[in-house]
Amino acid sequence: MGITVVIPARYGSTRFPGKPLCQLAGRTMIEWVCRRAAQARDVGRVVVATDDDRILDAVIGFGGRAVLTTGRFATGSDRVAAAVQDMGLNPDDLVINLQGDQPLFNPRCLDQVVEPLKNEPDLVMSTLVYPITDPGAVQNPNNVKTVLDLFGNALYFSRGPIPFGRDETPDQFHKHLGIYAFRKSFLDKFTALPPGRLEQIEKLEQLRALEHGYPIRCVITEHDSPEVDTPADVARVSEMIEVEGRES
Repeated sequence: MGITVVIPARYGSTRFPGKPLCQLAGRTMIEWVCRRAAQARDVGRVVVATDDDRILDAVIGFGGRAVLTTGRFATGSDRVAAAVQDMGLNPDDLVINLQGDQPLFNPRCLDQVVEPLKNEPDLVMSTLVYPITDPGAVQNPNNVKTVLDLFGNALYFSRGPIPFGRDETPDQFHKHLGIYAFRKSFLDKFTALPPGRLEQIEKLEQLRALEHGYPIRCVITEHDSPEVDTPADVARVSEMIEVEGRES
């Protein structure tokens, strides 16, 4: 069973054009993400899927692998699915969709997210969630929240604070980290499904799977993964990378 990491990296972000190429502590963000992904224990290859020659050239320049994905893609997973079509993957091979704006993610996260798929042959999709400890993060719509059933499967994802306590404040919220693992066969099926109504309302692609009746196993990780959403985040995340470097 092979494991391929694909990092969708679009140049024309509405909130932050050229975001994958922003400089963080002396390297582009896409380089930080690629280098960390390559440190995961079980990963076979790491590939950037991009729509822009500037990102392609930058990745090749630091020794990474990249492919150009032409056309319009509604979601990152759609771009990932297009990128792996010519890689010769088997139906049971695993594909990780790794967000390109999380330069501080722990490589252990990639090993954690594939663990359920390695152990349960009938499972088709998994993702990571992290216990929220900052009360302010619950109200931030950039932090997607998740609620789980008793078996660790996602019940729903929302930009709003879920679960909502009518009479008391819930004692635990979970943040969705946006790292997905698919069986190759299900990735093809998932991206062929029509977008769901809830997916369109929340602008969350993972809701497509739930709306069409496919379970998503959630792995609770101890590793948070700060994101770069806007130019205002660059200085903060750069400092975090530098502090991590000094402490290692």
